[in-house]
Amino acid sequence: MKDCATAKFDETAEVHIRLNIDPKYTDQQLRATVSLPAGTGQKVRVAVLAQGDKEAEAKAAGAEYVGGEDLIEEIQGGLMDFDKLVATPDMMPKVAKLGRLLGPRGLMPNPKTGTVTVDVATAIKELKGGKVEYRADKSGIVHVRFGKISFTESQLLENLKAVASSIDTNKPSGAKGVYWKTAYICSSMGPAVRLNVSTLRDMKV
Repeated sequence: MKDCATAKFDETAEVHIRLNIDPKYTDQQLRATVSLPAGTGQKVRVAVLAQGDKEAEAKAAGAEYVGGEDLIEEIQGGLMDFDKLVATPDMMPKVAKLGRLLGPRGLMPNPKTGTVTVDVATAIKELKGGKVEYRADKSGIVHVRFGKISFTESQLLENLKAVASSIDTNKPSGAKGVYWKTAYICSSMGPAVRLNVSTLRDMKV
């Protein structure tokens, strides 16, 4: 994959995995997060909706935008200069009115992905440190970016193994038979390379 990446920019490494699931059934849906040990190679901008002590905690943890109702108004007014949005549980009733803005962009805070939490400092640290969210699309395919081509092979392998382990750990209860159908890795502009999943699991970092 690294040999095939010939673009003039630092291409993103991607993995595309077809699973033996049908997400139209609730017990075959897959949505989870994984912390990439070597990070994503990207700067992640985090906004936090919180009040009082939690607001100060978020600022200290390095969030780019922090606020309560004032920040909600700014987002309603068009502020979208962030990659992840974290909210404390008490803010969620107020966040609901942002659903139409945030939903299509995948920015709506969600307890399942750790973006609705009272521990805002840990959430910010994880998101900036390489925590990524993934989900199976309606065809049962999972698409995950797992680093940059400039990473070393061991860093890419470490991240890829973390993704595979997370997908196995979060296997839907309704999944039957062979769980993994096919898996391919590629760079942003490069051709796809088929993965042997059992070999990947056995490889040492």
